[in-house]
Amino acid sequence: MRVCALAVSIITLLSAAPALASDWVVDPAQSHLTFTGTSQGQSFDGSFGTFTAKIMFDPAALDSALVDVSIPVESISTGAAMRDDELPKPEWFDFTKFPLAHFTANKFTASAEHPGDYVADGTLTIRDVSQPLTLPFTLVIEGNTAHMTSSITLDRTVFGVGQGEWANGETVAKDVTVKVDLIATRAP
Repeated sequence: MRVCALAVSIITLLSAAPALASDWVVDPAQSHLTFTGTSQGQSFDGSFGTFTAKIMFDPAALDSALVDVSIPVESISTGAAMRDDELPKPEWFDFTKFPLAHFTANKFTASAEHPGDYVADGTLTIRDVSQPLTLPFTLVIEGNTAHMTSSITLDRTVFGVGQGEWANGETVAKDVTVKVDLIATRAP
């Protein structure tokens, strides 16, 4: 009888414990962080070649979800040598002084109307300028694989990217559309 009562007590305690989010490991070969900007009226595409992400996420445990992404800005490329030669300079990303961009979020909301759509409320830091960021994203989980996609438009000048003659948006537009396409597997 005592063993039965003990088992019921353990089951009750476990069921009352908060659910914990799953850990996910990003597949860098299949994941992409890209952007589209406009220079002299012509759009151009670019990407960040590397980034690391700590992801804890379970749709059933949004209260314990967490995302922490670090992006080495020196991994940026637009495929145009002249433009890419400018990006490390102090007016733009200033690679030496500000080597990382960083996004963290620990508040997540699921869409009631569209299953698989979420919003992450967090903070984006570029050039040591931190701003709140609300990131909408779509997530599809099949077995132990997750596919996350997102697109958001940012004003680069809010973070001090493109200073001096580049700050007014006349030559290089202020708005930059950032896209995330991420594949991750559930950690064992």
